[in-house]
Amino acid sequence: MQLRTELELCDRWGIPHSQFLGAGDGRWTELDRAKALSFVAYQRAVCDQCGTRAAEWDEQQGGDRFAYVTTSVRCTGCELIAHEQDQVPDGPNGYGVRIGLVPRAVL
Repeated sequence: MQLRTELELCDRWGIPHSQFLGAGDGRWTELDRAKALSFVAYQRAVCDQCGTRAAEWDEQQGGDRFAYVTTSVRCTGCELIAHEQDQVPDGPNGYGVRIGLVPRAVL
């Protein structure tokens, strides 16, 4: 899990993993490239909606059909957005309207 987090940061910052670890000079080593390619392959296998990978569920790939259970979590921010979305008109007047959150201190 830590390696995945480190690679997420490297991806965001556009740096090789060796540089993140303090051992590199910014040039991409063969190992850095292999890690980056593996990380991209992992990301592509993750479901955009639930965040799991098919292999995690597939017993033939070492997964478990019951690997996860559902849970309900209420996010106050998402609740506020949902309430505001109810005010967006249907049809052309509502096309392109997106609701977001900004800190109250900014207003």
